[in-house]
Amino acid sequence: MTTKAPTFTQPLQSVVALEGSAATFEAHISGFPVPEVSWYRDGQVLSAATLPGVQISFSDGRAKLVIPTVTEANSGRYTVQATNGSGQATSTAELLVTAGTAPPNFAQRLQSMTARQGSQVRLDVRVTGIPTPVVKFYRDGVEIQSSPDFQILQEGDLYSLIIAEAYPEDSGTYSVNATNNVGRATSTAELLIQGEEEAVPAKKTKTIVSTAQISQTRQARIEKKTEAHFDARSLTSVEMVIEGVTAQQLPHKAPPRMPPRPTSKSPTPPIIAAKAQMARQQSPSPVRQSPSPVRHVRAPTPSPVR
Repeated sequence: MTTKAPTFTQPLQSVVALEGSAATFEAHISGFPVPEVSWYRDGQVLSAATLPGVQISFSDGRAKLVIPTVTEANSGRYTVQATNGSGQATSTAELLVTAGTAPPNFAQRLQSMTARQGSQVRLDVRVTGIPTPVVKFYRDGVEIQSSPDFQILQEGDLYSLIIAEAYPEDSGTYSVNATNNVGRATSTAELLIQGEEEAVPAKKTKTIVSTAQISQTRQARIEKKTEAHFDARSLTSVEMVIEGVTAQQLPHKAPPRMPPRPTSKSPTPPIIAAKAQMARQQSPSPVRQSPSPVRHVRAPTPSPVR
């Protein structure tokens, strides 16, 4: 595994504490090899010798400093330094110790996030105030009650909302209200839970038509257009009939419409009259036959018998 310089995945947050109460600083650090951690107050190294009762620990990437009982003398700038062979990193925050009251203050605010359906979601805030504020979580303006599905936990000034198994309907605007008799503070963030169809873009289906299917479709369209063209021609064709001449009929899918014969006698059209005159001239003239030479003799009238 390659070496990596230390980095703070969660830096220190400022703390406001009432005199006589506990104050806690915590930071999350990553790096390889595992860094060495040191604490400072106003530039001076902190240890059990310099600050009696102080508790300093570093485990699983979490650096923690706890002052069980603070006094005004403990106020100041606290710094944690992480060092390994690849480099070093520092994070600094303020400790304010007061003998009186203090309004709620978010040392760590809500952070917007996106998660997948079915995963566990954790929303954390750090709230300080004197006296200790009452902290409530809300989703879209509706207060969330602690339950197996939505657990609300408190550890010192750290307040957490844990959604055991998140679903898309859990998406929305989440807020935290911290209130005491001195004042009120609010922190808001967005939570987006992606469903399975959003996590896999391939769910958006497309209809893919092959080249062969396109060719077949085009061919079918051409055949339909051609058939429709011939149907139109067959419907508009007219059978021509001239008296004495029969015209050749074209095949039709539907019987042709014949024009009605005129009911009144009208003069013969010039073209038809001319054709009739030409036909008479071309045909041979009929031969006149002479009357038969056979005589018809009238028989005598018989006389009556007496």
